[in-house]
Amino acid sequence: MDFDYTPKVKELRQRLTAFMDEYIYPNELLYYQHTDSKERWQPVPIIEELKPKAKAAGLWNLFLPESEYGAGLTNLEYAPLCEIMGRSPMAAEIFNCSAPDTGNMEVLVRYGSEEQKERWLKPLLAGELRSAFAMTEPEVASSDATNIQASIRRDGAEYVLNGLKWWTSGAGDPRCKVAIFMGKTNPDAPRHQQQSMILVPMDAPV
Repeated sequence: MDFDYTPKVKELRQRLTAFMDEYIYPNELLYYQHTDSKERWQPVPIIEELKPKAKAAGLWNLFLPESEYGAGLTNLEYAPLCEIMGRSPMAAEIFNCSAPDTGNMEVLVRYGSEEQKERWLKPLLAGELRSAFAMTEPEVASSDATNIQASIRRDGAEYVLNGLKWWTSGAGDPRCKVAIFMGKTNPDAPRHQQQSMILVPMDAPV
């Protein structure tokens, strides 16, 4: 397999490296001063300040493959860009390439309805809100989804979720408006076909 960079990736690497040198590395102290304070889960001002610059530089939503919304890079092409972004703890969000939003957006692109895309995907692509992925549970080894105990049960036109999630990536951010919740919808199905994922607005009734 040829792992050499394509001309497109070489050009993006140059632009990304230049942006990191000019805007990100010099501002890391501001980032650490904010995240070391008591406002850990609040939006970081320097990140919000640099997002429009990243958009203007064409370095936005680089993660989405085979999509009209992203840069159209394969995983092989995206990997060296991740390596550069990974050199700073604040870089990924500035380019709207931070988890769990990246994975959640990809799910919405591939499987979301038009209504869900309008309500959740477009604001996520614009960096206007954040999302969460609710998988981990305190009493089971949740990295294996077959262990998950939380249930998703349909009740008429609504769904009832019952379970305890923790370490839910993204949930602490006040801009987090939606979570993808993984739970069991059919405990009687074969072991690897019991689980489903459902979109849950963060203000859903409990």
